[in-house]
Amino acid sequence: MSSVIQMVAGVDEAGRGPLAGAVIAAAVILNPAHPIDGVTDSKKLTAKKRERLELEIQQHALAWAIGRAEVEEIDEINILQASLLAMSRAVEGLSLAPTHVQVDGNQCPTVDCSVEAIVKGDALIPAIGAASILAKVARDRELILLDEQYPEYGFAQHKGYPTKAHFAALEAHGVSPVHRRSFAPVRRLCSGPN
Repeated sequence: MSSVIQMVAGVDEAGRGPLAGAVIAAAVILNPAHPIDGVTDSKKLTAKKRERLELEIQQHALAWAIGRAEVEEIDEINILQASLLAMSRAVEGLSLAPTHVQVDGNQCPTVDCSVEAIVKGDALIPAIGAASILAKVARDRELILLDEQYPEYGFAQHKGYPTKAHFAALEAHGVSPVHRRSFAPVRRLCSGPN
């Protein structure tokens, strides 16, 4: 087995849909000699299982890294471009340079090697599944910290996603510094009643 095959990085992001917080991506090069059981699309796993797998991935992967794009970048370049930017940053952060990158979805970030997008890749390719777990756990953890800073919005519960409770909090308290102003529901509140 050539070492080229082993330097494939899986990449995924978490946080494209929420109204608040950074978008966070992860890149993972798994160790073919140490497969990790239970790795799949992070959305199919419980929070407890994701956290257990996060530890296993970090201990046994050949390399892993987290990349991010902040709320200001999301508002400036749009959420798709910010997601791709976070993915590029995750790949750049790897301690080993991948020879190939596989990304969940249908769009490819700019990286210094060959890259392919795989729809539902997080459920099909273990390295992408591992990246989806690291990205999701990192983002959820961050929203729990934001909840301590801005307790009135309930970030620990909804993780910034557009839920009824989140909309009610936005109506009651207005827009926080960590809300994405380019997203329509937040933008409407920023511009006030028509």
